[in-house]
Amino acid sequence: MPIPDHPLRYATVNELHARPFPALEVPATAVYVAIKEPVQAQNRDRGADLAHLLAILDRHGSPHPQPGATHFSGPIGRAELKWESHTEFVTYSAFTRGVSARPFDPAEAEVLPEDWLATAPGTRLTSVLIRVEPMPASEEELLRRLDDWFVPESLAVSRVVDGAAVVAGDFRIDPAGHMRFAVFVAPGTGPRRVGRIVQRLCEIETYRAMSMLGLMRSRDLSGRLNALDPKLSALVSGLDSAEPAPEAALHELLTISAELESLAVQFSFRFGATAAYEAIVTQRIEVLREVRIEGRQTFGEFMMRRYDPAMRTVKSAESRLQAMAERAERAAELLRTRVDVERSAQNQRLLESMDRRADLALRLQHTVEGLSVVAISYYAVSLASYLLKPAAHAMHIGPEALLAGLVPVVVLGVWWMVRRIRNRLH
Repeated sequence: MPIPDHPLRYATVNELHARPFPALEVPATAVYVAIKEPVQAQNRDRGADLAHLLAILDRHGSPHPQPGATHFSGPIGRAELKWESHTEFVTYSAFTRGVSARPFDPAEAEVLPEDWLATAPGTRLTSVLIRVEPMPASEEELLRRLDDWFVPESLAVSRVVDGAAVVAGDFRIDPAGHMRFAVFVAPGTGPRRVGRIVQRLCEIETYRAMSMLGLMRSRDLSGRLNALDPKLSALVSGLDSAEPAPEAALHELLTISAELESLAVQFSFRFGATAAYEAIVTQRIEVLREVRIEGRQTFGEFMMRRYDPAMRTVKSAESRLQAMAERAERAAELLRTRVDVERSAQNQRLLESMDRRADLALRLQHTVEGLSVVAISYYAVSLASYLLKPAAHAMHIGPEALLAGLVPVVVLGVWWMVRRIRNRLH
């Protein structure tokens, strides 16, 4: 009997092959759109994404994906459609053979109709047009086309994948709302390698856009931290002063700490996602293995100048939030220590007061005991005199002598009795 497979064995292996690269014949055009819910995208209704995909497939009578699918490839008219569902967004890629006579003609994007895109469950995160052409005969012709198609000051261009292609883009949105990239393919480059290069460009732009969302959130966070920082600094600097009272300061400090903790919860996912997306962008650029062309900036240099500072800003905001939370925690510990010390001093004073009261009570008890001995002795002497008067009369002893003889005996006896009772109680 063969050994049983782990229930997830095939699922984990299939995941490695779930999103194959497209195979593109040169020339070709790629239209790419990423759609994202504005808020709580990670918890969105995935069924709505799938329903939106089915709407365009039904327009062309194309087959449907399996229920619950997270990726799909199939024809829609003359184009090949590729759909992927990610943690926070969905992407649509449409690949068609040939290119338009007019470079980056907005009509090329109509393979994904505007009316259909308008019904998407989310908003457009990025939209890309990629023009794939054979390599020009000369480098001068290549650079002339790039200068005509892109904004020179932000143009990034490089030879990639060991000279298999030249990729270029200016990371600007054109009047039609699309970002443009050009891929010039060297002779002998296979369709799958071309598809991988195009896919890398789409991923660089998508994950760049996703990571830049962290920059927008970090600016909002910085404003809120700027409001909290003076309050926290004032509390910390006043730790050794008498005003405000430690209890009041501790309450205010705990309020600030609670707000900082709430901010950490709100922003932790976005900061974590930004770091992950930044790593993907960096990795995707590295695998292109860029080589400079005519002193022009490469994609890596463009990101270093424009993108990396934004990511450092995000990291700075995250570090500042963490540092302020730690400062608040340390200040709260100091205040709690101060409150504990003052309470210990109060308790010590209370104990000393209780000791003085106990001493007074003991003295009072001794006084009362003495008075009790006198009072009891007085009544005891009176009773004893009445009892012994007949005998004293028979013995010719006067009343005064009888009382004088009874007093020391009765007092001593009462004192001994009271002392014995007290010792037993203790």
